[in-house]
Amino acid sequence: MKCSQSLLGFCLLVGLCGCDLARSEYAVGTLERDRIHLAADSAEPIAAVDVREGDRVSAGAVLVRQNTDRIMPVLERTRAELAISRAQLAEAESGPRSQQIEQARARRRAAASAVGIAQRELDRQRSLIAQNYTSENAVDVLQERLEEAQARRQEIQAELALLEEGTRSELIDAARAEVRAREAAVSELEVSIARLQIAAPVAGIVDSLPMEIGERPQPGQTVAVLLSADRIYARVHVPEPIRTRLLVGDRALVTMDGYADALTGRVRWISADAAFTPYYALTQHDRSRLAYLAEIDLTAATDIPVGMPVEVRFPDLLQDSP
Repeated sequence: MKCSQSLLGFCLLVGLCGCDLARSEYAVGTLERDRIHLAADSAEPIAAVDVREGDRVSAGAVLVRQNTDRIMPVLERTRAELAISRAQLAEAESGPRSQQIEQARARRRAAASAVGIAQRELDRQRSLIAQNYTSENAVDVLQERLEEAQARRQEIQAELALLEEGTRSELIDAARAEVRAREAAVSELEVSIARLQIAAPVAGIVDSLPMEIGERPQPGQTVAVLLSADRIYARVHVPEPIRTRLLVGDRALVTMDGYADALTGRVRWISADAAFTPYYALTQHDRSRLAYLAEIDLTAATDIPVGMPVEVRFPDLLQDSP
């Protein structure tokens, strides 16, 4: 009997609460800021933490620094390789120096003189062979020397022609491609080093610093949590009875314990889905228990801490009520 009476009392209480919720023209929730999780890109150990929890920081301020001892030598080596590639490109684009060309011309004159000397010596030996003053073997040796001198002259002439023509366009293109590749490698390393300094993307408040100096985060692991200072809003659950009358842009009055004056705001967003049991599983009586998540942007900045319980009333709905 006592069990039946308790069950009856519970049902009456639930029914009364449902009626109160159905007649309510307000919503309840908490005060929030956008929470930004800043993650590490690499597994380098934490070298420094430049802020403390609760600090206000500006956009771009460095929060956490990771060790750069391993990557900095790689960057310096790549920069040196880039300098060499740029020098080689400049040399290829400017072509051979005038001194090199003059040197090749001098070698050509020397080679031509050597050919003349070898030719005259061979002719002299041939005239002597008719008088039996020399042998055929000596003539053959001089003939080989003449051919060698002629080949050397042709080789120097070809080198001179290449110098006078300049560097081939294919070699210049290859040198330019090498420079671009080195520049890309340097840029990639510079970005990697910059990402070892975890900075605030927006102005805000440091909410959490889960990593200590010396710890080695995994890539993608959060090393700092920032609360954005750009926007503070109330996240509330709007009861189903007033959902159909509440529109984005409607005025809102946000009140909370410990603050005498209400904060003003506007409805920024209302979820299209109910936060609790799906609508198709509810009776007409149960539908009043549904709530829809909404966000109310406050029109004035405030230093009220996030997480504070708030109650939001909608003046436009009260004016429309009969």
